[in-house]
Amino acid sequence: MRIVVCVKLVPDATASRSFEPDHTVDRVSVDGLLSELDEYAVEEALRIRDAASEDGEVVAVTMGPQAAADAVRKSLQMGADSGVHVLDEAIAGSDAPATSLVLAATLRKLGADTGPVDLVVCGMASTDGTMGVVPAMLAERLGLPQLTYANQVTVDDSNGAYRVQVRRDSDLATETVEAAAPVVVSVTDQINEPRYPSFKGIMAAKKKPVQTWSLSDVGVDPAEVGLSAAWTAVVSAEARPPRSAGTVVTDEGDGGTRLAEYLVEKKFV
Repeated sequence: MRIVVCVKLVPDATASRSFEPDHTVDRVSVDGLLSELDEYAVEEALRIRDAASEDGEVVAVTMGPQAAADAVRKSLQMGADSGVHVLDEAIAGSDAPATSLVLAATLRKLGADTGPVDLVVCGMASTDGTMGVVPAMLAERLGLPQLTYANQVTVDDSNGAYRVQVRRDSDLATETVEAAAPVVVSVTDQINEPRYPSFKGIMAAKKKPVQTWSLSDVGVDPAEVGLSAAWTAVVSAEARPPRSAGTVVTDEGDGGTRLAEYLVEKKFV
């Protein structure tokens, strides 16, 4: 089974993050790392590959500046077999529609060059943008069924053709949805426990192939991506105000009443 997992390098959430003058996220002065939600996607792709009845392959795909290659590298250290990095200056500032456009073109080229892709796995959202719409947009551009927000993924290849079934849990119900491969799946952070790269995995990743493609290579017009082509934009931003000391309610026999009055005053209840 041939699986592509889409990954993204995001600014470290524990660092002090800021915007560039054009209101795009500052990705230079902050350390980047593989999006935590994408780690679940990588882990699930590896588990599906390892459980397949025939030899499988996991390809990690990303787009972005030079540093974005670290997201692919972490995926390889976890166990992915190869990687593709779409690197082009015109990509900077791309929003979700442009991201899905580039990823779709990359998957088409990957399929044309090295064989069809059976399954595309994504995280439920990125931890920087948190939009969560790229998997659906990607499926639409590729003309594939989408099985989103999966808490469990099962692949059946007993009849010589892959069928993918997912369980989607919500507060009110559990849904089971399935489709014939090829299919785009997004997974939640409840689906598994991502593995830590072992020393052996880290060393092995250095020898795994990673291809670097430009927008020209995947057939995307630079005018269709980047900040100038974005359908959405941040028009203003300001730093979050410092936290105040808060209010201390001392219990002198009427603590419950005073706490309730405070909550009512602040319209919390």
